[in-house]
Amino acid sequence: MISKWAERFIQMAELVASWSKDPSTQVGAVITEHNRIVSLGFNGYPHGISDSAATDSRELKLLKTLHAEENAILYAKRDLSGCEIWVTHFPCPNCAAKIIQTGINAVHCPEQDEDFLARWGDKVALSETMFIQAGVSVEWITTK
Repeated sequence: MISKWAERFIQMAELVASWSKDPSTQVGAVITEHNRIVSLGFNGYPHGISDSAATDSRELKLLKTLHAEENAILYAKRDLSGCEIWVTHFPCPNCAAKIIQTGINAVHCPEQDEDFLARWGDKVALSETMFIQAGVSVEWITTK
């Protein structure tokens, strides 16, 4: 059974994801320390960059977009050693590397659906391997 704190932080990540203007994929991340929120992030363009996600090509959009995990790490502006991150979508390898490098020691994510895994399963597996090698715990949360 999911703890009340886990439920709250996953719900918060889902709420934060809804702030993204990306028309196809909205992702949210919440960084916590001892059940206190340290930082939030959602995927989107950097400040001051024309928010043309609806009209940019997919390739251009991917080049310009900061991921939710990246934004949460950047907004924290502090040492994140010993913190945990709660995400709506499992981190890509680039975000996994940043999570590891900051000292975050746990990643919590809802179990991903088959469609997501069909598209991104190889990247999920690589990120998971990276986390295991670096000693970052991974918790797959059943939300249903």
